[in-house]
Amino acid sequence: MGDHLYVSGNQKRCAQQLVEIAAAENTAVSAVQATHESKLPFYGTVGGQLLAGRKGLYEISRVIEKPTPTEAEQTLIVPGLRAGHYLCFFGMHVLTPMVMELLTEELANAGARPVPLTSALARLAGRGKYLATELSGRRYDIGVKYGLLTAQMALALDGQDRDEVVSGLLELLARREVR
Repeated sequence: MGDHLYVSGNQKRCAQQLVEIAAAENTAVSAVQATHESKLPFYGTVGGQLLAGRKGLYEISRVIEKPTPTEAEQTLIVPGLRAGHYLCFFGMHVLTPMVMELLTEELANAGARPVPLTSALARLAGRGKYLATELSGRRYDIGVKYGLLTAQMALALDGQDRDEVVSGLLELLARREVR
Protein backbone atom coordinates (compact mmCIF):
# COMPACT_ATOMS: atom_id res chain seq x y z
CA MET A 1 0.00 0.00 0.00
CA GLY A 2 1.38 3.38 -0.98
CA ASP A 3 0.16 5.13 2.15
CA HIS A 4 1.59 2.62 4.60
CA LEU A 5 4.97 2.31 6.26
CA TYR A 6 6.19 -1.05 7.51
CA VAL A 7 8.54 -1.43 10.47
CA SER A 8 10.01 -4.88 11.00
CA GLY A 9 10.23 -6.39 14.44
CA ASN A 10 13.43 -8.30 13.63
CA GLN A 11 16.44 -8.30 11.29
CA LYS A 12 14.42 -9.39 8.25
CA ARG A 13 12.31 -6.75 6.55
CA CYS A 14 8.58 -7.43 6.42
CA ALA A 15 8.62 -8.05 2.65
CA GLN A 16 11.42 -10.60 3.00
CA GLN A 17 9.53 -12.45 5.73
CA LEU A 18 6.46 -12.64 3.51
CA VAL A 19 8.32 -13.81 0.40
CA GLU A 20 10.06 -16.56 2.37
CA ILE A 21 6.76 -17.87 3.74
CA ALA A 22 5.13 -17.82 0.28
CA ALA A 23 8.10 -19.68 -1.21
CA ALA A 24 8.07 -22.30 1.56
CA GLU A 25 4.29 -22.83 1.24
CA ASN A 26 4.24 -22.51 -2.57
CA THR A 27 1.00 -20.53 -2.56
CA ALA A 28 -0.43 -17.02 -2.41
CA VAL A 29 0.10 -15.42 0.99
CA SER A 30 -1.17 -12.12 2.36
CA ALA A 31 0.29 -10.41 5.39
CA VAL A 32 -2.27 -9.55 8.08
CA GLN A 33 -2.27 -7.75 11.38
CA ALA A 34 -4.70 -8.16 14.26
CA THR A 35 -6.71 -4.95 14.18
CA HIS A 36 -9.38 -3.49 16.46
CA GLU A 37 -12.89 -3.47 15.04
CA SER A 38 -12.96 0.35 15.09
CA LYS A 39 -10.45 0.26 12.20
CA LEU A 40 -12.45 -2.15 9.99
CA PRO A 41 -13.68 0.66 7.67
CA PHE A 42 -10.06 1.09 6.51
CA TYR A 43 -9.01 -2.48 5.65
CA GLY A 44 -9.83 -5.67 3.83
CA THR A 45 -10.36 -8.36 6.46
CA VAL A 46 -9.99 -12.14 6.42
CA GLY A 47 -11.53 -15.03 8.27
CA GLY A 48 -10.01 -18.44 8.66
CA GLN A 49 -8.29 -20.93 10.89
CA LEU A 50 -4.83 -21.03 12.42
CA LEU A 51 -2.86 -23.87 10.84
CA ALA A 52 -2.07 -26.53 13.43
CA GLY A 53 1.42 -26.12 14.85
CA ARG A 54 2.08 -22.96 12.78
CA LYS A 55 2.27 -19.76 14.81
CA GLY A 56 0.74 -16.82 12.97
CA LEU A 57 -0.11 -18.75 9.77
CA TYR A 58 -3.77 -19.02 8.76
CA GLU A 59 -5.78 -20.80 6.07
CA ILE A 60 -8.07 -18.10 4.68
CA SER A 61 -11.70 -19.07 4.13
CA ARG A 62 -13.23 -15.63 3.57
CA VAL A 63 -12.21 -12.13 2.52
CA ILE A 64 -14.38 -9.02 2.89
CA GLU A 65 -13.42 -5.49 1.89
CA LYS A 66 -14.03 -3.05 4.75
CA PRO A 67 -16.67 -5.05 6.63
CA THR A 68 -18.95 -3.56 9.26
CA PRO A 69 -18.27 -4.71 12.83
CA THR A 70 -21.50 -6.74 12.73
CA GLU A 71 -20.52 -8.43 9.46
CA ALA A 72 -17.05 -9.18 10.84
CA GLU A 73 -18.48 -10.60 14.06
CA GLN A 74 -20.80 -12.89 12.12
CA THR A 75 -18.37 -14.17 9.48
CA LEU A 76 -14.74 -13.28 10.20
CA ILE A 77 -14.06 -14.48 13.74
CA VAL A 78 -10.63 -16.11 13.98
CA PRO A 79 -10.24 -18.35 17.03
CA GLY A 80 -7.42 -17.18 19.27
CA LEU A 81 -7.69 -13.44 18.56
CA ARG A 82 -8.70 -11.02 21.32
CA ALA A 83 -12.37 -10.11 21.37
CA GLY A 84 -13.09 -7.23 19.02
CA HIS A 85 -9.98 -7.88 16.90
CA TYR A 86 -9.85 -9.18 13.34
CA LEU A 87 -7.16 -10.10 10.83
CA CYS A 88 -6.89 -7.14 8.48
CA PHE A 89 -4.62 -6.86 5.48
CA PHE A 90 -1.17 -5.55 6.27
CA GLY A 91 -0.83 -4.19 2.73
CA MET A 92 1.61 -6.79 1.41
CA HIS A 93 0.78 -9.82 -0.71
CA VAL A 94 2.68 -12.48 -2.63
CA LEU A 95 0.31 -13.47 -5.40
CA THR A 96 0.16 -16.40 -7.80
CA PRO A 97 -0.86 -16.48 -11.47
CA MET A 98 -4.31 -17.68 -10.33
CA VAL A 99 -4.92 -14.28 -8.72
CA MET A 100 -4.03 -12.55 -11.97
CA GLU A 101 -6.51 -14.78 -13.83
CA LEU A 102 -9.23 -13.93 -11.30
CA LEU A 103 -8.45 -10.22 -11.62
CA THR A 104 -8.67 -10.46 -15.41
CA GLU A 105 -12.12 -12.07 -15.09
CA GLU A 106 -13.21 -9.38 -12.61
CA LEU A 107 -12.03 -6.61 -14.92
CA ALA A 108 -13.85 -8.12 -17.91
CA ASN A 109 -17.12 -8.10 -15.96
CA ALA A 110 -16.63 -4.79 -14.16
CA GLY A 111 -17.59 -2.34 -16.84
CA ALA A 112 -16.76 1.13 -15.53
CA ARG A 113 -16.68 0.25 -11.83
CA PRO A 114 -13.32 -0.18 -10.08
CA VAL A 115 -12.17 -3.68 -9.18
CA PRO A 116 -10.58 -4.01 -5.76
CA LEU A 117 -7.93 -6.66 -5.26
CA THR A 118 -10.00 -8.08 -2.42
CA SER A 119 -12.69 -9.29 -4.82
CA ALA A 120 -10.16 -11.56 -6.54
CA LEU A 121 -8.70 -12.61 -3.19
CA ALA A 122 -12.18 -13.51 -1.93
CA ARG A 123 -12.67 -15.77 -4.94
CA LEU A 124 -9.18 -17.25 -4.44
CA ALA A 125 -10.11 -18.23 -0.87
CA GLY A 126 -12.90 -20.42 -2.24
CA ARG A 127 -10.77 -22.07 -4.91
CA GLY A 128 -7.79 -23.48 -3.10
CA LYS A 129 -4.98 -22.91 -0.67
CA TYR A 130 -4.61 -19.26 0.27
CA LEU A 131 -2.76 -18.27 3.43
CA ALA A 132 -2.41 -15.26 5.68
CA THR A 133 0.51 -14.62 7.98
CA GLU A 134 1.22 -12.30 10.85
CA LEU A 135 4.67 -10.88 10.26
CA SER A 136 7.13 -9.74 12.86
CA GLY A 137 6.44 -6.06 12.32
CA ARG A 138 3.76 -3.40 12.24
CA ARG A 139 2.00 -1.39 9.57
CA TYR A 140 1.50 2.32 9.98
CA ASP A 141 -1.15 4.05 7.90
CA ILE A 142 0.29 7.47 7.08
CA GLY A 143 -2.93 8.46 5.33
CA VAL A 144 -4.93 8.90 8.56
CA LYS A 145 -4.84 11.64 11.19
CA TYR A 146 -1.57 11.42 13.12
CA GLY A 147 -0.54 8.43 11.01
CA LEU A 148 2.66 10.03 9.76
CA LEU A 149 3.57 11.16 13.27
CA THR A 150 2.92 7.68 14.66
CA ALA A 151 5.04 6.10 11.91
CA GLN A 152 7.88 8.54 12.52
CA MET A 153 7.75 7.80 16.25
CA ALA A 154 7.80 4.05 15.58
CA LEU A 155 10.86 4.44 13.36
CA ALA A 156 12.62 6.71 15.84
CA LEU A 157 11.95 4.35 18.73
CA ASP A 158 13.17 1.40 16.65
CA GLY A 159 16.42 3.09 15.63
CA GLN A 160 19.88 3.31 17.13
CA ASP A 161 19.10 6.67 18.75
CA ARG A 162 16.18 5.28 20.75
CA ASP A 163 17.47 6.46 24.13
CA GLU A 164 17.99 10.00 22.84
CA VAL A 165 14.49 10.04 21.32
CA VAL A 166 12.87 8.77 24.53
CA SER A 167 14.78 11.32 26.58
CA GLY A 168 13.67 14.12 24.26
CA LEU A 169 10.05 12.99 24.41
CA LEU A 170 10.10 12.84 28.20
CA GLU A 171 11.51 16.37 28.33
CA LEU A 172 8.84 17.58 25.93
CA LEU A 173 6.06 15.98 27.96
CA ALA A 174 7.45 17.28 31.26
CA ARG A 175 7.47 20.86 29.92
CA ARG A 176 3.95 20.67 28.54
CA GLU A 177 1.33 22.60 30.46
CA VAL A 178 -1.76 20.68 31.49
CA ARG A 179 -4.99 22.24 30.14
